[in-house]
Amino acid sequence: MKYKIYTNTRDSSWKFLIQHKISCLPINLKQITSEMEITVKKDTSGILRESESGRAVNANGDLHIIVRESPVPQKRYTIMHEIGHIVLGHTEKDIVSDINEYAAERFAIDVLAPACVLWGLNIHSAEEIAEICNISLSAARIRAERMEMLYKRDKFLTSSLERQVFNQFYDFISTRRIFLFSDKENFRR
Repeated sequence: MKYKIYTNTRDSSWKFLIQHKISCLPINLKQITSEMEITVKKDTSGILRESESGRAVNANGDLHIIVRESPVPQKRYTIMHEIGHIVLGHTEKDIVSDINEYAAERFAIDVLAPACVLWGLNIHSAEEIAEICNISLSAARIRAERMEMLYKRDKFLTSSLERQVFNQFYDFISTRRIFLFSDKENFRR
């Protein structure tokens, strides 16, 4: 069950990157929220529970993301997590389920730090991931652990969606990559 949620969420994140024509890191959240007609507001009136960093709210058809004051990298992750709930169709009633929280977490990291892009840049460390993706070091550590598993499996670009994301980021990757390829076509796969 969890693997099915993982793959559905991963595919949704790839489709999201493609749909929004995202082609460089760190992704521009203001552009995305503008395109999605989402207003991001600070929690000035104490709407959020103590355990919440943010919440997506549909007020009479207007989408809002309420966020707690926090450092920019954490706020970016919270916003993308809440966008994940919206994109994945979670209602305000069912957001609190562990399954939906897991899916929104996967969505956030897969959009903010796409594995195929990190692979194309040959990035391994949490510090590098945090810097290039403008996410917190704690989120980057989790991504770095997963990346090491993916590097060992060497199963990048096996999905047509993943290849499309990679090609969309190709110019960004090619101007910043750490390693060199002798054959551009092999690099693109």
